[in-house]
Amino acid sequence: MPVEERKRVIEKIRHGGWTTPTSGVLPGYAQANLVVLDKAFAFEFLLYCQRNPKSCPVLDVTDPGIAVPALAGKDADIRSDIPKYHIYRSGEHVETTENMEHLWTDTSVAFLLGCSFTFEEALIQNGIAIRHNEENCNVPMFKTNIDTVPAGLFSGPMVVSMRPMKRADAIRAVQVTSRFPDVHGAPVHIGDPSEIGIINITQPDYGDAVTLKEGEIPVFWACGVTPQAAAKANKLDMITHAPGHMFLTDIKNETLGVL
Repeated sequence: MPVEERKRVIEKIRHGGWTTPTSGVLPGYAQANLVVLDKAFAFEFLLYCQRNPKSCPVLDVTDPGIAVPALAGKDADIRSDIPKYHIYRSGEHVETTENMEHLWTDTSVAFLLGCSFTFEEALIQNGIAIRHNEENCNVPMFKTNIDTVPAGLFSGPMVVSMRPMKRADAIRAVQVTSRFPDVHGAPVHIGDPSEIGIINITQPDYGDAVTLKEGEIPVFWACGVTPQAAAKANKLDMITHAPGHMFLTDIKNETLGVL
């Protein structure tokens, strides 16, 4: 990916000119989920992540008040370099904004968590199509009946992302994504959605519905939107990415894979 193309995309995001999901954007570069908390709650959230590495694989944690993550260049700014942010107050989603600089404080701590968009490149290289890219929409995400392991104030259901595919492709997808533990790794469920508490596969809790074609089965991966479900379940204050709108890092996808 040429340096100028990458710079163009980042600048467009930073100035509010990019509002669509980031799946497939800047191929070859890893993407990350965002959680911003006051430092008073940072340790408990880090413990929550350590206890739930499938849902919340930690890639980076900033020092309090530092808005430049280690996963990007020195000109990066976590407060503006995501297309859309979700603001939670007492567990309620109260605002969607393209810039959260006005909410950042000297005690804000940012967590960057691995994102499944990162391993999509490897799936495509193995001949597995990504339906939400084909249909030009956001990946569908669902709350499940799978409980996360609590830590302090943080608890709640696992959220999963879903990609439909043929059974043979699902087997290959397990093999491929198992090499990427830092971005959710292998699927947590394949097949019947009701077994993990999903009643209607056409009505995702986050993102958009996609077509499930004849002969295909749904494949579910743990998702970095899980902390947003924890915020809601426990009436917490939190700043996050809007589901599907990720932070674009400077690290290559291949560096997060295990050969």
